[in-house]
Amino acid sequence: MRALLQLLFVLFLSNIIWANGVCIKDASENVNLRLTSSAVEVSVESQIAIVKTTQAFLNDLNQDAIVKYGFPLPEGASAIALRWHQEGIWYEANMSAAAQDTTLPGSGSTVSQNLVDYLGVVPLYFPIEDAVKRDSTIMVELTYVQLLPYEFGNVDFTYPSDYSLIQAETVTEQTLDFQLNSLRTIESISLLSDHNLIELLNSGNSASLKTKDENDTADENYVLRYSLALDQLGLFGYSTQIPDSLVPDNGGSGFLSFIAEPDPGNTVDVIDKVFTLIIDRSGSMSGNKIVQARNAASFIVENLNEGDRFNIVDFSSNITSFSSEHLPYNSTSRNQALNYIASINAGGGTNISGAFDVAVPQFSTANDSTANIIIFFTDGEATSGITNTTSLLNHVQNLIAIEESNIMVFTFGIGANANRQLLTLLASQNSGLSVFLDDNDLFDVISEFYLQIRNPVMLNTSINFTPAIVNEVYPEQLPNLYKGQQLIISGRYNSAQPITVTLSGEAFGQSVSYDYNLDLSGEDNDNYRFLTKLWAKQKIEHLLVQYYSLDPNSVAAQLLKEEIVGISLAYGVVSPFTRFSGGDPVGIEDEETLEQPITIARDIELLGNYPNPFNPSTTIRVQVKGVQTGLMKIKIYNTLGQLVRVLFLNVTGNGLYEITWDGMTSGGLPAASGNYVYIVEFENYILAKKMTLMK
Repeated sequence: MRALLQLLFVLFLSNIIWANGVCIKDASENVNLRLTSSAVEVSVESQIAIVKTTQAFLNDLNQDAIVKYGFPLPEGASAIALRWHQEGIWYEANMSAAAQDTTLPGSGSTVSQNLVDYLGVVPLYFPIEDAVKRDSTIMVELTYVQLLPYEFGNVDFTYPSDYSLIQAETVTEQTLDFQLNSLRTIESISLLSDHNLIELLNSGNSASLKTKDENDTADENYVLRYSLALDQLGLFGYSTQIPDSLVPDNGGSGFLSFIAEPDPGNTVDVIDKVFTLIIDRSGSMSGNKIVQARNAASFIVENLNEGDRFNIVDFSSNITSFSSEHLPYNSTSRNQALNYIASINAGGGTNISGAFDVAVPQFSTANDSTANIIIFFTDGEATSGITNTTSLLNHVQNLIAIEESNIMVFTFGIGANANRQLLTLLASQNSGLSVFLDDNDLFDVISEFYLQIRNPVMLNTSINFTPAIVNEVYPEQLPNLYKGQQLIISGRYNSAQPITVTLSGEAFGQSVSYDYNLDLSGEDNDNYRFLTKLWAKQKIEHLLVQYYSLDPNSVAAQLLKEEIVGISLAYGVVSPFTRFSGGDPVGIEDEETLEQPITIARDIELLGNYPNPFNPSTTIRVQVKGVQTGLMKIKIYNTLGQLVRVLFLNVTGNGLYEITWDGMTSGGLPAASGNYVYIVEFENYILAKKMTLMK
């Protein structure tokens, strides 16, 4: 379970941490511009949401202020546009090929805990270049794409507009405008929070909900829920074919996404689970974290199914286990397990390898007709047993390989000290997912997530298209199907025609499949332009899993990074290696929201080398489209990752630059025949291509 399941799961987190942004003047003292208004506009197609949030901030600090905008972007959401309004002019942020600058303005070396708590795990930052003048107002508008959480027909939208950690003053106006379209009938839509509802309409396939609060404190979240008809299941597809001139690559001008859901009715059997919960009880888990861990473990045990087998492994420096083997779930084993969980206390080191040494061999009696699941949560690095990340990963993989059964591993990192590389790779290598939580999120997130994976109905899911005209489909590895849950898949195509989508897998050791018919559109539908962003988002996440499995300094990792940066810039979707920076004036006050064309926002383009293949020399060409100056470095590697030669170019501004590699190594010897990778480094750009020396 890779990118898609990661998307589905972090929706729980998104319900916890997104909120209004902050214009930060002094992060040490929590001094910020005052929020005076907040407008949230949400456009939803089924469960795919585009959220535009606009805030106005007043500089009432009695001096001009240089500020940095911070927004608690949910992990899993992708920012696609940012603009701001200052002194009567709208400016649109550019996107550049560099990781965002996370330093914050302030008079001290620490950051206010209120600000840290508010901004959450993965905030987005944007520096406002010009000072905000005293007694003037600045507006910031951020747009991002996300998937809303779904379970058995119910879809929840939560926007925590509780701003009490940042300011106590009232906000002049707070509004929510929620617009929904659905191919399935919308049976109901309701506001669950105590905001002033001014509109609620539902025509069956479209609905709207609006609220407006005036001169009130921002101390309550927006919470709403809508329910979709459960007798209208199957596959619901969205597609659009945009003009070739707006497509920045050769993947196809058609973009599609579809949502598929197995029938959650009583006629659908569920697959039994063989389940192990691994609990970190090291000293750093003491206090509230171990209380939440015990509560989450108890919740899971209380919600297992008859027919499941389960066990609990807990660890610090030493490892203990509730049972020496998986026990059948019944009232007796449940009560014994609950008593065991209640006795777990924190103390000692962190022996992760030892925990898996105990847990994995217990799956020896499992097979692929059951859903074999490990849920593992920890808040720190390994301090005993195997402590090296690479060695620890290899050790766990060897343990799993010995059992010869598919074991899904779901990892949860708690707090800032969790080993992200270890947990990400441990999950991605074992059809699972990794999620990183604040210290206080453990019980809510794990318990709700468990309810979603409680009832698997198809394992080892795959997809086929007839005719085979759909390509670049993500997630590349599909998750298992669960009762009452959905698959959300994106792809590319060139030819508009009817296709059959076949989902296949295994249930109870038998092959099962579902066929769905879908008409691919040949028209450019403006309402579905978001499909380009969604596809790019899912591909970036797929590539990131591969990137994090490599040494970041390796040639392969550099190539993946370059590909991620290219997609991010081309499609306007922020990645870990790109950021919003600078900005250009785009209009005067009251200008309508700008369309976001799909263009390659690059100032440097690597045109390739000629001839290719070559002997004995080849010329590398780079197009510089801006005013940049400086030294450009070209590194040439062989397929073993060894640096063969470094070349340099002096860039003096806009123009076409060429440099010839004579096929010689840095030691003055002829390079061997074979494939080579050349990486161009200039300012914040890293570009790469392949070439072949043939003698």
